[in-house]
Amino acid sequence: MRGDARPARADYGRYLRIQTRWADNDVYGHVNNVVYYSYFDTVINRVLVGGGLDPIEGSVIGLCVESGCQFVAPARYPEELDAGLRVTKLGRTSVRYEVGIFRADEDALCAYGHFVHVFVDRATRRPAPLPEGIRAALAGLLREG
Repeated sequence: MRGDARPARADYGRYLRIQTRWADNDVYGHVNNVVYYSYFDTVINRVLVGGGLDPIEGSVIGLCVESGCQFVAPARYPEELDAGLRVTKLGRTSVRYEVGIFRADEDALCAYGHFVHVFVDRATRRPAPLPEGIRAALAGLLREG
């Protein structure tokens, strides 16, 4: 997220319900910080696969080149969370996503952050244009950051 303002639920165009798992909790009794990146990855890849990404055999894949997260309030098992997703930059070969993690059906923000993918040719690892199906799926989530 850019700036100091915390995002609101209405700032995101797509949501995915995530059930926390027993293994998500750390010894302090809350979801460990690294698990939030897994939540980010899950909501992003749900959209990419829906747009035609074939993570196993596709010729174009997305590589994470940057990520960040701000933690606001703890979540713990057993809770359901909503991962909100928006796209704030859609380039020829890259995309910046912003994700908010909220308590299920509430406005209570747990964490928010960003994730940047560069799409590359699987074999050469050189930048490659976003496939049209993926671009179309992401364009519907494009919002001001």
